[in-house]
Amino acid sequence: MGDYKKTMKTIKSKSKLLRFKKNNIPKKRDHGLSQAVCRICGKKGMGVIQKYNLNYCRRCFREYAKSIGFKKYN
Repeated sequence: MGDYKKTMKTIKSKSKLLRFKKNNIPKKRDHGLSQAVCRICGKKGMGVIQKYNLNYCRRCFREYAKSIGFKKYN
């Protein structure tokens, strides 16, 4: 994925610009991985544990798991 804003500046034709915008501008997401945010560090996307409404990234979860009440079994 390149920087679409630079390309938009170079397009002079209005019809080509509209077609480019329709196909290349990133869409707003209202659910899914792009909306998952860690409550402690604010990390977005992959690695955020949403199960049981935890919303911790994996690094923060390892740090706070014991204080939350999770136990490590070997």
